[in-house]
Amino acid sequence: MNTTSRPRPRAILRIHFHAAERPEELYGQLLTVVDGISSRVEPLPADWSAYADLTGALTYWGRDTEGLVAVLRLRLLALHGVACSAGAGPTRSIAAMAVDATPPGAATVVRDDPYEIAAFLRTKPASALPGIGPKTAKTLARYGITSVGDIADTQLPTLQRILGTTAARLAHDRAHGIDGRPVVPGSAPRAMSASHRFDRDELDTERHHRAVLGLVQDLGRRLRTSGEITQALTLTVTYADRAQTTRTRTLAEPTAHSPALAVTARDLLAGLGLQRARVRTLTLRAERLRPAEDTVRQLTFDQRDDKLHRLETALDKATNRYGPGITRAASAFPRAG
Repeated sequence: MNTTSRPRPRAILRIHFHAAERPEELYGQLLTVVDGISSRVEPLPADWSAYADLTGALTYWGRDTEGLVAVLRLRLLALHGVACSAGAGPTRSIAAMAVDATPPGAATVVRDDPYEIAAFLRTKPASALPGIGPKTAKTLARYGITSVGDIADTQLPTLQRILGTTAARLAHDRAHGIDGRPVVPGSAPRAMSASHRFDRDELDTERHHRAVLGLVQDLGRRLRTSGEITQALTLTVTYADRAQTTRTRTLAEPTAHSPALAVTARDLLAGLGLQRARVRTLTLRAERLRPAEDTVRQLTFDQRDDKLHRLETALDKATNRYGPGITRAASAFPRAG
């Protein structure tokens, strides 16, 4: 008797870790827990999340997707006291949409079934589909396309006239639950972070600014001491209700130079618009570290920049000898105009 074996259902997990403090060591420990469930883990350190391909792990553990995700969430909470939100589905895009719709401490699982996939996707707003930003969603809305179901029902040539060939094809495929991108296993790029917790929930934007500059000084000194440079900065704000906002910006060139770091940190802080926010903690994270010998400094006639480099070296020596409280150079850092 001939039998046709069905392909194994795919199960891709997107998981967000929720922690008040975000030291890089903890993120690595959380990834280790995920790796204990599935060896196919793709770290996403910028927003403290990860993808994991659970397809093979389901057979190994003898559980369905809901059961395996529950085991993982329980392990993270028991071992590290970290709650998470989890979304799982047959593709990366469905997993990402599922986790976005899930509150901390919960999970949303979409099974690899055409009817369940369609039921999950079709009612979502167009902006929920990965790759459809606010501007694209507004463009689609002008044509009456406001949901993922509308995108799926629109003829591809029509979408191509609205969005262009490549964007239309991606949107059309993902609206039908088609996304062949694999989970790419890898280790988390090295990072370094510093946090400032206010004695009370802080409304004063000037204190926010001074705290961020203090974090810049701390990170810059530690980067230079360890002989490393950073390619991006991430600023995370924890509010009075423990909600968080995270923004990341890539530097114009990798550096450990505090004034250059301060410019980017200042822009990140200004972009958050914290004028009336009750801030509890500010965390600045240097991402994608590289050895300092990889630095390429642009030739410049700016003597002030050279002086700041020399001042930095002197301050680092003083701080390493007498401690971080011995001096402050924040007045030398660029400020918002």
